[in-house]
Amino acid sequence: MTWTKKLVSIFLVLALASSAIRAQSAEDRTVEAASEVLREITAIPAKAIPAALLADAHGVAIIPDMVKGSFVVGVRRGKGVIVARNASGEWTAPVFVTVTGGSVGFQAGLQATDVIAVFRNRQGVDRLMRGKVTIGADAAVAAGPVGREASAGTDVQLKAEILSYSRSRGLFAGVAIDGAAMQIDHRATAAYYEPKPGQPKGSVPASAIKLVEQIAAYADPKKKVVNVKEVPTIPPPEADDAEAVRAQLAESFLRLHRILDLQWKEYLALPGEVYAVGKAPAKDVLAKCLDRYSAVTKDARYQELSARGEFQETYTLLHRYRSVLEGSKSDTLKLPPPPK
Repeated sequence: MTWTKKLVSIFLVLALASSAIRAQSAEDRTVEAASEVLREITAIPAKAIPAALLADAHGVAIIPDMVKGSFVVGVRRGKGVIVARNASGEWTAPVFVTVTGGSVGFQAGLQATDVIAVFRNRQGVDRLMRGKVTIGADAAVAAGPVGREASAGTDVQLKAEILSYSRSRGLFAGVAIDGAAMQIDHRATAAYYEPKPGQPKGSVPASAIKLVEQIAAYADPKKKVVNVKEVPTIPPPEADDAEAVRAQLAESFLRLHRILDLQWKEYLALPGEVYAVGKAPAKDVLAKCLDRYSAVTKDARYQELSARGEFQETYTLLHRYRSVLEGSKSDTLKLPPPPK
């Protein structure tokens, strides 16, 4: 084989490898990142989540790279997964979650923070699976003990429904997550379990099986066999719920944000309230934002952008969000039927 043919062969191999990497979905990367976080924090037992806590846990949420910044900053947005037990006590395939708002202790100088939340009872997991749980409000939270501190838990830790941890720059510690809203990400969950070409419907991806096996092995080393067969079933989101639509809109714009340059990011930016749980932008502010998106769709010069799925999804959710907010803030009097 000549050197030219060898070089061509090498380039083809590299191109195929590069194509495979690009083909990996964002959901796959999230699950693999969660596996990596779990592997690293359990590598040093003296500084890890006590295995005894996971043995009794009803669910474990892992949020990789939750905080990014170089100054004191509260959590704005995070995405990860929760692995929960079923009624029989078996660990099930992961479900995707998002986390918005709240804070994770004193975060000076952090570049990235991984967060883990251990659900200690079934009620907290059930609330989350129904849509959303506000940590610290719907479920009491405390900084979890590490290593050998498990047996010396305080009254606060013993009463908490959720024990939380964070890791940054290789350091791992229990840190309370106050005010963060964690909710099911239906879109990401559906996309992750969508059958790939050549796969039967309802098959569980290899990355999901690996993560479940990791958690099960750490929580109960004596149980060597874990058989994850079923795609998790979760209730659908409530139709036209303002909070659910707000979260979907924030997630959608993040996908649009990745394909824009700086000027377009500023032009199409959503109102800041879209990223805050329990808040809503002023009517005129939201209307101006929608006008900018409408202007793009009406201008033939920007057809390449307006035809993109990321733009269309965000534009559609903006319309829906405004409709939901206007419906929830209606000034119509609620009266009984008029007299006959």
